[in-house]
Amino acid sequence: MRDLTQLPKAHLHVHLESTIRPDTLRDLGEANGIAVPAEQPVFDGFRAFGDYNGLLRSCLRRPEDFERVAREFCEDQVADGVRYAEVTFTAAAHGERLGEPDMPLVSVLKGLSAGAAEHGLHWRVLLDHSRRRSVERARLTLDLARRYARDGVFAIGLAGEEKYPLAPFAGICDEAEEAGLRLIHHAGEDAGPASIREALDLGRSERIGHGIRILEDVALVAEVRERGIALEVCPSSNVTLGLVPSFEEHPLPRLVDAGLVVTLSTDVPSVTGTTLTDEFLRAREAFAYDDLTLAGLARASVDASFAPAELKRAIHAEIDAWLR
Repeated sequence: MRDLTQLPKAHLHVHLESTIRPDTLRDLGEANGIAVPAEQPVFDGFRAFGDYNGLLRSCLRRPEDFERVAREFCEDQVADGVRYAEVTFTAAAHGERLGEPDMPLVSVLKGLSAGAAEHGLHWRVLLDHSRRRSVERARLTLDLARRYARDGVFAIGLAGEEKYPLAPFAGICDEAEEAGLRLIHHAGEDAGPASIREALDLGRSERIGHGIRILEDVALVAEVRERGIALEVCPSSNVTLGLVPSFEEHPLPRLVDAGLVVTLSTDVPSVTGTTLTDEFLRAREAFAYDDLTLAGLARASVDASFAPAELKRAIHAEIDAWLR
């Protein structure tokens, strides 16, 4: 069996705030007066994870904090075989919290640029917004995305608990599309197929973040398959957050068997304790996937990405070489 660390990958669904190295988190907590627990709690639901995620985010306060996390993200991704990443960042929430609307995003973009120059990672940034937060803050997210589109921001998306509807943000999505921004929403993770339908129809989503409950609606499966809309599947995250009982019981193979475009991502790697390579390793072990099948999942991520065509061709060539 081939070394999956060396499998060239695109990483499409990963939240920057949930990539912080443990040592870095301790350093940031100490520098900013935040008590970081020695051990990560066990989550009994999405809300418990949200509370813990709030703690992680509160450790980011100074420009150098955001820059450091972004630089280290680049280093860690390249070490994991990632050639291209579309990293999610909740810029408007940080700016509102700190009273400096642009600073967190500007600092992250600076850190990503420095990390990419040093390690060779290609990247773009998606700005997300929690469904349970205000439309006004979503507009701040849209404004940031517009202003920094030339600096690497390419998309916005709605995230968070899916019991909160997407409908109030439909106008924001329309404006984003008119501005040339991509739209990629979380859906079908902790809510059913109706949330996916809403993301597609009202949110104009070009991919679906998670989407694991799509199998509950046969007609929706057929439509998404026909349209070639990719699912950003994050198995370890789903298990850690209590949405799926175990990796072995994850619907990943059933999604693949249904003919859907399935990509693998980590979502919140510092929380799950996994890397993207680990996701591929677990799929190999849990579902007896051979290297050709795993390379197919890697290719799907490349094809579903918004990387430049030339870069996509280059990564495909690397995957071919890995298989030889």
